[in-house]
Amino acid sequence: MNILEELWYGNIDPMEAVGSGGHYYKELMGLMAKNREKIAAKLDKEMQEVLETYDDNIREMDSIAEKEAFIYGFRLGMQLAAESLTDRRQEK
Repeated sequence: MNILEELWYGNIDPMEAVGSGGHYYKELMGLMAKNREKIAAKLDKEMQEVLETYDDNIREMDSIAEKEAFIYGFRLGMQLAAESLTDRRQEK
């Protein structure tokens, strides 16, 4: 199966390939979760719902940003590949 077929059939997941972001990323995620728990513990039920909505909004924004970064990176890669196939030195 070629790379385009692999992508079509869902065998390639760019987000999965990115990985966890390394040790520092894991530490930061743990710290954020710990601090969020502290904040949530101090809030009443209504404000906890607001915090959960805020979390949902952040996840949605992150998803959009990741998608846009993927699209940009893919397009840039294709432009680099296309340009590498064209010998521009002869145009001068």
